[in-house]
Amino acid sequence: MDKAELFRKTTSIKPADRQAVLGAKARQASLAKPPGSLGGLEDMSVRIAGMTGSVINRIGRGCVVVFCADNGVVREGVASAPQSVTRAQTINFTRRLTGVGALAKSYDSEILIVDVGVKDEIPEELYTDVPLEDTHKILNRRLRDSGQTDSIAEGPAMTEEEALRAIEVGIEMADAVCKAGFSIMGAGEMGIGNTTTSAALLSAITGKPAEETVGRGGGVNDEGFAIKKKIVSSASMKYRVDGGILAGTEELRASRMVDALALMGGFDICAMTGAYLGAALNRMPIVIDGYISAVAALAAYVIAPASADYMIASHKSFEKGYKLAVDTLGLMPFLSLDMRLGEGSGCPVAFSVIRGACDVMADMATFDEADINDDYLEEIRSEKKYQK
Repeated sequence: MDKAELFRKTTSIKPADRQAVLGAKARQASLAKPPGSLGGLEDMSVRIAGMTGSVINRIGRGCVVVFCADNGVVREGVASAPQSVTRAQTINFTRRLTGVGALAKSYDSEILIVDVGVKDEIPEELYTDVPLEDTHKILNRRLRDSGQTDSIAEGPAMTEEEALRAIEVGIEMADAVCKAGFSIMGAGEMGIGNTTTSAALLSAITGKPAEETVGRGGGVNDEGFAIKKKIVSSASMKYRVDGGILAGTEELRASRMVDALALMGGFDICAMTGAYLGAALNRMPIVIDGYISAVAALAAYVIAPASADYMIASHKSFEKGYKLAVDTLGLMPFLSLDMRLGEGSGCPVAFSVIRGACDVMADMATFDEADINDDYLEEIRSEKKYQK
């Protein structure tokens, strides 16, 4: 796939179905409750209607796709953990021994583990080549024999061809999740050093300096934090000098986004970008996890703005820069848990809330069905403060 093919494909993404949204709002207004009394759950059910094109929706099992990759920038001293952790946790995903693994079991969700660039060798018997055939194995979609990307402190992280291939892998995963019958998916990652690549991309997209996008990630020390900010500032400079990627025309923005992903991204972020695009192409809701997941979502939005209509921000990440990313997307997280683990750990929790929001829309009685005269609500409905 080249840039032209990607752009042709993503221009077919349809925005939220306006008629379904209006129908869902009307349905919410008819339910036997004071207007707006279920707050964000009402908004969620309306958004899901826009995604699927149906007023009434049922959310079945969800699947979190976890993209695993290492980042060459780690050798610059920007991370607190060794790269061996990427391999260890990628294997532990298969055993459901990680945070997202435990939460997926608790909330009856599935995990699809994808190796797009783990540096250290993984036993061959743990691999599979067929998505979701065996979810306790690792799908092999490695983009380089050597695994990790190059260091963004020294030059481009990857080639344009590799960035596009990674995006294509993400689209493939979304297609597989949809084909397998899941009704919602989430995007997660595993890779030491990816808060550095995320911060560089966020600065490039928004034009904001490193001071507003760089956090301490897993807990890097002061020296590493200073190095991290310097690398992010240098890597993103060519885009920040003209106000960021968002300052260009739509076609230019999309082209420059692919260039930026190749220059300062990671295989995991590129693949997640593809997953968001693939979810939108399938009209499937997709849940954003934390900071890295949000930056990938923002990259997808730059390539295809309508893709944001299918994204749901789950939890308010503790990581610096997260708010900037979701605010730029025009989204609002509905969970506040001070989480910053990554892995897609916020997704199984979010699936259950989204399921509840849709069940209220489907199962709650209307005023007519409950035999309640709702004339007493006319004054409340006329007050602007109760209107959305």
